[in-house]
Amino acid sequence: MSDKKKVKKSVETGKLDIKDKEKKRGGIDREAKTEPADPIKELEAKLETAEQEAKENHDRFLRVSAEFENYKKRSAREMSEFRKFSNESLIKEMLSVVDNLERALDSSRSDKQADTGLVEGVDMTLKEILNIFEKFSVRPVESLGKPFDPAFHQAVMQEETDAHPENIVTNEMQKGYMMHDRLIRPSMVAVSTSKVKNSDEKK
Repeated sequence: MSDKKKVKKSVETGKLDIKDKEKKRGGIDREAKTEPADPIKELEAKLETAEQEAKENHDRFLRVSAEFENYKKRSAREMSEFRKFSNESLIKEMLSVVDNLERALDSSRSDKQADTGLVEGVDMTLKEILNIFEKFSVRPVESLGKPFDPAFHQAVMQEETDAHPENIVTNEMQKGYMMHDRLIRPSMVAVSTSKVKNSDEKK
């Protein structure tokens, strides 16, 4: 074999060796790229995600539970208020009946010729209605001799007197009534005022 052929064959052999090495290196690189990630790190990442989701779900559950508890309390309070005052309109309508019965009794006391049986019947009717009022926690507002309170009293006139200090209820023209802790009708009253003060104002 001539020298030229030997050199050419050696060059070709060298090229094949280089190509083989490159193929092997490329295979190693691909294997390195496709090598699976660390399973422990994957599990840690999944665990962290699951813990975050669990925390969010727990917070959401707490908010919903708190809102539901508030709803139950509000509903119970509203139902209690409804039961307490469900008869308020009827009671208000009955107040005028009570007023008329009380006026009838007052006039009969000054009338010596009044029918005793009729008066007793009116008195019994009034007491029965007041007993019903009591069952529904309806009671009259105490006014006579009390200091004037605009939250419970409606002043319709002033009365000059030295028998009472100023702003004392001296007369009650119409009774006021409370239902539980709610005023359903104020008392119509006369309020005391000082005679001396009025005399000074006229001067």
